[in-house]
Amino acid sequence: MFDEFLSDRGHETEIVRWERSYNKLQCPECGALHEEGTARCSVCDWRPN
Repeated sequence: MFDEFLSDRGHETEIVRWERSYNKLQCPECGALHEEGTARCSVCDWRPN
């Protein structure tokens, strides 16, 4: 919602997704590793856009 507000006013926004570390998903916020198919970070509660 906040990104939509910014983009409506001419600011560029970026979609943030999971990073990869070998065969695991890595949270871009805290760096925690998770199994494939994870919907949210169990450490910091981050969710991809």
